[in-house]
Amino acid sequence: MKTTLLFLFTAAFMLLMLPPAEAQSSTTKALHKKHSDALALFFYNNTLRMINQSEDREFDELIKDIEKMRFLLIQKAKTGFDDAAYKKLLSDYRTEKFEEILTSRHNGKHFNVLIRENNGKTAGMLVLINDTESLYVLDILGRIALDKITSLYDKLDKSTDLGEKIRQFTHSDDDADDDH
Repeated sequence: MKTTLLFLFTAAFMLLMLPPAEAQSSTTKALHKKHSDALALFFYNNTLRMINQSEDREFDELIKDIEKMRFLLIQKAKTGFDDAAYKKLLSDYRTEKFEEILTSRHNGKHFNVLIRENNGKTAGMLVLINDTESLYVLDILGRIALDKITSLYDKLDKSTDLGEKIRQFTHSDDDADDDH
């Protein structure tokens, strides 16, 4: 009996001493729930490494500090997602203690990067990639170098399997229109 109590006490103490686990954004989860028809993909570091079929060292360096990434792709015309919805989305992320640290343009797309820190260390990042047709959300548990964000987007887009899945999703309405 004493051994069992000692074991339970020790286990409970060890659980309390663990650093709190950072979850991905509840705003991203709500966005996905609201837009359930969005393309949603989940990646862990090892699945991101599997995308790297050419064993590109630069790609491995890009993803080394990513524990988990949720990827959402929302087609704006199909869902009615507009500028007001985008501004509200940014506001919702800010209420979760994400701070906007970078705004950029790349290949006609507008990038907003937000981070959430824990004890001075980046715990999570959001990369919002917005253009006239689509909104891409990369909700990252971990981090990526700020000057490499567009490289990550390019690598994911040019990945044979993932890029093809994205192209199929964004053109699925075009195919349906051709059938009529």
